[in-house]
Amino acid sequence: MILQALKEYYDRKASDPDSGMAPEGWITGGLDFLIEIDNQGNYVEIESLQEQQGKKTVSKSMLLPCIGKQALKHSNSGKDANLLWDNASFVLGLGDKGSLRLSSMIDAIDAWFAPQENVEVDAVRTFLSRGLDNSKSFSSLLNDETYGESLRSGQAKISFKIKDSTAPVVFETASVREKISKQSMNTEVQENEIRGTCLITGEQKVPIELTHSVIKGVWDAQSSGACIVGFNKDSFLSYGKKQSANAPVSKKSAAKYVKALNFLLDSTQRMQVGDASTVFWSARKTHFENDFPSFFKEPEKDNPAANTSCIKNLFNSVHTGSYFEDPGDTKFYVLGLAPNVARISVRFWQTGTVAEFASRIRQHFEDLRIVKSEREPEYYSLWRLLVNIATQDKSENIPPNLAGEFMRSILQGTTYPTSLLQAAIRRIKSDTANRVKPVRAALIKAYLNRYYRFHPNKNEKEIKMALDREQPSIGYQLGRLFSVLEKIQEEANPGLNATIRERYYSAACSSPVTVFPTLMRLKNHHLAKLENPSRKKNMERLIGEIVDRFNDFPPHLNLHEQGRFAIGYYHQRQDFFTKKEQ
Repeated sequence: MILQALKEYYDRKASDPDSGMAPEGWITGGLDFLIEIDNQGNYVEIESLQEQQGKKTVSKSMLLPCIGKQALKHSNSGKDANLLWDNASFVLGLGDKGSLRLSSMIDAIDAWFAPQENVEVDAVRTFLSRGLDNSKSFSSLLNDETYGESLRSGQAKISFKIKDSTAPVVFETASVREKISKQSMNTEVQENEIRGTCLITGEQKVPIELTHSVIKGVWDAQSSGACIVGFNKDSFLSYGKKQSANAPVSKKSAAKYVKALNFLLDSTQRMQVGDASTVFWSARKTHFENDFPSFFKEPEKDNPAANTSCIKNLFNSVHTGSYFEDPGDTKFYVLGLAPNVARISVRFWQTGTVAEFASRIRQHFEDLRIVKSEREPEYYSLWRLLVNIATQDKSENIPPNLAGEFMRSILQGTTYPTSLLQAAIRRIKSDTANRVKPVRAALIKAYLNRYYRFHPNKNEKEIKMALDREQPSIGYQLGRLFSVLEKIQEEANPGLNATIRERYYSAACSSPVTVFPTLMRLKNHHLAKLENPSRKKNMERLIGEIVDRFNDFPPHLNLHEQGRFAIGYYHQRQDFFTKKEQ
C-alpha cells in the first residue's frame, strides 16, 4: 500500500512539467563543475556551477542521467560509474581504484553509445581514454589555481560541455535524451533477468528489481542512504528466491517509488516528529497538502500568525466538509520513517481522506483548549507540547517512540498514548520552578477527555476549559485546595522566594494524606497575617467550599487523579488572576 501510493504520487508529479519531479531515466542531483572540451576531446577550460546560499556553497541542482542505481549510491567495486557525469574520483581516475573507475566511465559510454553515434559523446570518450592511457593529461585540471583543490578531493560532481555546442551539457543533447527515453521504455528481456508479477501494479512477467535503490534524507540514517525494501541475509529468503524477488516489484515501479520518496524527503512536504522523518501527500493537488505542516510545526519567528491562520481555516472547514476548495473525499497519506541500522523502518503509516484528517486534527486542537494568558500561543505546536514534557525541556530528550505514537493518535483520532500522561506528570513533579505550565495543563486535559470519550465512565465528568467548581474528581478538588493554600501563603508573605509549590507539590498530588494535614495547619498561621479581614473571610469560605466536596484526604491518587490534580491546581490559579465581572 505504501509503495503503491508513492508510485502513484510519482506518476502525478511526473505528469506536471513544473513539479520538479525527474522523469523516467533521470534523477534530480547536483553538479559542481563542467569540463569544457573541443570536438577532438582536448581540454579547454573548467567552469564552476556552484551557487552561494547564505554562507554555504552548494552544487547546482539539475536533472542527471540515471542508469540503474548508480546515480543514487556507489558500491566499493569502482565499476558503477554514471553516464557522462560523476564525482571527480571517477571522471579523473583518482584514488587507489582510479584506473578502474575511469575505465568504468568509458564502459558506461560504450554500453549506451556505439562509436560515431554521437560526436559530442565521442569527444568525452576520447578525453577520458587519454587520461586512462596517461594520467598526466589531467594535470592542468588537477593543478588549477582556483578549482584544483576541490577536484583533488574527489567528491566534486563533474560533467562535460563541448566548445561552441548549443547544448549546455553533453547529456542534454537531443540524441542523448532520446537514447535515455527509449531505454527507459525498453521491455526486452535482458541476460540473467528475473521476471514476475509486480506487487505494486499487478503487471505480470515484468523485470523484477532485485536490489532496490537507497532512500536519502531520513534523519539519523546512513548519509549514503538506506533501503526500505531489502533482503540481505539468507534467513530472510523463502522458496529459493534471491534478494528482493521475495517481494517482487518491477524495475520501473521500484525506480518510481524511490524517486517519489526521495523527492518528498527533500521538499516542504516533510517534517520531523521525534526520530521519525515524516512525509505527506494527497492523491491530487490540494491546499491541505500544502498547509499540513502548519498544523504541527512551531511558528516561524518572523511570521507567527501563519500557522494560526491555517488552523483557523481548519476550524472553518467544519461548516463545509472540505478544506478550502479541496474535495473532502480526496485520499491523503502520512508516512513516518525511522532509521534502523542499514534499513529504514516504518514508524507509522496513516491513510484517509482530506475530510477525515481535517476532522481529527481539528478535534486535537479542540481538546487542547484551556484558559490561559494572552502571552501564550493560541495553538500549541507538536514540538512545543512534547518539549515541555521532556527532561529539562530539551528537544533532544523527547522520547522518540512517544513522538511517533502521539502523532499516530492525532491522525487516527484515538486516545493519546499513556506514556504522554506519565511524562507530563513526571515533568511537573521535577520542574519545581514552573510546575503546571499552561501547555502541560492543556495536554493533560486533552489526554483525560479523549480517554474517557473512548472509555465512558458515568462517574467521570469532562474537564472544562476553565475552573469547574462542580467537578466531582477528588484529585481536581485537592489541586484547587493546594492552589488556594499557596495563594494564602503568597499574600501573607509578599516577596517570598519559595512557596509550598516548590516543597510539597510532588507529595501532595501523589500521597495527599501525608502532606495536606500539615498544610492545613500552616494555613492558619498564614491567614493570621492577612491584614484585609474581607480577604481572609473569602479565603476561609473558599477553603470550606472545596473541603465540603470530599470526605477525607486519600492516601494515594492514581495517575488520572494526579492529572486532574494538576488541572485543578492550574484552573484555580488562573481563576485568581482573572478579573471578575461585577
